[in-house]
Amino acid sequence: MGVALGASLSGAWIHRHHSDSTREISAAGLHCDSGIGAAKAHARSMVTASGGALGAPPITPINWTPKINDRKPPGPGSEGMTWIPGGEFWMGSQEDRMTDAKPWHRVYVDGYWMDKTAVTNEQFARFVKATGYVTVAERKPRAEDYPQAPPEKLVAGSVVFSPPDHPVELDSQFRWWSYVQGANWRHPEGPKSDVTDRMNHPVVHIAYEDALAYCKWAGKRLPTEAEFEFASRGGLDRKRYDWGDDFMPGGKHMANTFQGHFPDTNTGEDGYRGTAPVGSFPANGYGLFDMAGNVWEWTSDWYRPDYYQTLAANGEVAINPKGPADSLDPNEPGVQKRVQRGGSFLCTHQYCARYIAGGRGKGELDTGTNHLGFRCVRDGGQRVEKAEAARNTGWRP
Repeated sequence: MGVALGASLSGAWIHRHHSDSTREISAAGLHCDSGIGAAKAHARSMVTASGGALGAPPITPINWTPKINDRKPPGPGSEGMTWIPGGEFWMGSQEDRMTDAKPWHRVYVDGYWMDKTAVTNEQFARFVKATGYVTVAERKPRAEDYPQAPPEKLVAGSVVFSPPDHPVELDSQFRWWSYVQGANWRHPEGPKSDVTDRMNHPVVHIAYEDALAYCKWAGKRLPTEAEFEFASRGGLDRKRYDWGDDFMPGGKHMANTFQGHFPDTNTGEDGYRGTAPVGSFPANGYGLFDMAGNVWEWTSDWYRPDYYQTLAANGEVAINPKGPADSLDPNEPGVQKRVQRGGSFLCTHQYCARYIAGGRGKGELDTGTNHLGFRCVRDGGQRVEKAEAARNTGWRP
């Protein structure tokens, strides 16, 4: 499912539309950020606006074989990271409903180090203890930033998946998203929940600036969208999933996704109805865990649905692309968003299915949910000693 949102309410949220709630639902191609935004804005006042969607023409990849670089790392890495060799690959998807992931286009990325797993609650807690950092979801929104919001509505919190107790039409995301006062990374479902027994789960309710702050402290950075997809494919070429073309090879669950009837009944057939401990499912070809499912993960790229078309139109291999220069979401004009990748434990073929390799998510910078986290990368030429020193300097955001 969808994308992020958090506790401090950008002025844009006050005016957020929820036209998606009245548009025809097309399963397996939906984004969830509109539903999350609607739930957040529902706690305040907002007006209705219209939105559209950009399509992409179909393309048949030419006979071009990806080329993976030498897999030997340039030197020792940091604990918990693995070397991603980089190389040339086909990026995108041929899924009919995922128009923003079309067309296939050729990309080259240099090698880099990547965290084997999403950042966990335990790791994030160490960061908070060392720096005193307070996440966006823990901060009370300022009245001057949201002049149209009633004072009683300016409360710290975040959006939480709140499934109904009966089947519902998939015509309004209000039916399964709620803005919960006191929800944050320490309390994923709200004040009565905690992470005491979930320290090895991915940290959630992370806004973009929260992820950047952690990366700076750790001497790392967020991956670009191209780096994320290259890594998630694990050396495979144009497969539907990170592990191949069969969703459940041999009847085995390969990722933490939603089973049952969405959104009311998650049967937990894969062993989990919420987040899972990192590394609970098989690693991909590069030794990375949970690159699909479990939680959405931030990348550094701005989101535009037409970006892949722009790259493909050049007719050349895009070298280390870092995303477009600006953001555009036709469904929410004027709302700046970054790309999120991987899908989450809420993804299902009945709704968004963006655990599919190449599937794209998007979210506002100041928002986080209980199905959004992140992982870090480090440039291949960066000295580990220098990065470790940066983390141990007591840096405070």
